[in-house]
Amino acid sequence: MREFFTGRTGHPKLEELRKFRYAHRGFHDKPQVPENSIGAFIRAIRNHFGAELDVHLTKDGKLVVFHDDTTDRTTGEPGTIEGRTLEEVRELRLEGTNEKVPLFNEVLTLFEDSGYPLIIELKVVDGNYQELAEKVCERLDSYKGLFCIESFDPRAIKAVRELRPEIVRGQLASDFVKDPGTCPKNTRRLLTDLRLNFLSKPDFVAYNFDYRDNAAFRRAVRKGIQGVAWTIHTPEDFKEAERLGYINIFERFDPNEL
Repeated sequence: MREFFTGRTGHPKLEELRKFRYAHRGFHDKPQVPENSIGAFIRAIRNHFGAELDVHLTKDGKLVVFHDDTTDRTTGEPGTIEGRTLEEVRELRLEGTNEKVPLFNEVLTLFEDSGYPLIIELKVVDGNYQELAEKVCERLDSYKGLFCIESFDPRAIKAVRELRPEIVRGQLASDFVKDPGTCPKNTRRLLTDLRLNFLSKPDFVAYNFDYRDNAAFRRAVRKGIQGVAWTIHTPEDFKEAERLGYINIFERFDPNEL
């Protein structure tokens, strides 16, 4: 029988990554400091946090930092990142501020000599996982800072595994049966129960903390896979996640004040 909960244990860089707390989409402070903005990433570094961020591919194959599959929520403009060229993306402004959508290169430059790490999420759109993984890995070949890569799409993490097996990689997941979001119906159970981990063999599983009692996630952690908690919104959950030994991705409060 195939072991669905498989992964890789003992990656030496995981010990380094465990030393930090990670600001979700940067240490944003809305409405003044938007998520996934240069201001949010500068603020994370100044407050001694690592950062989680999201990477999309533009229509002309450039890497930018942005979360949603559509641009309306954070820019007020309809459409997608994938449907725009880099020049068109750079005309957008984030959440009513003068902040532009950052280039992936810009964020890497900020963090490279900062001493603080990045959790880089690959945002797959319309099956572009291979090109996205290739371009992110190629750019990271020359990056000297500490980082790991994660994605909800097991195909993207499988691509990272094959392209750069030395990179710390993680599978993002949630209980998509209880809370499907945009997850396709035919993959909800597979992704909820981590049944595609045999493809990606992740070093960590980043699971929605609201569903931390999921049996598949708990079994993966028992088998030695590092747990990551997303997204922590309260000091109480933050303390609980740290007690459980998970890496913390947080927002809406300052852990330095705990």
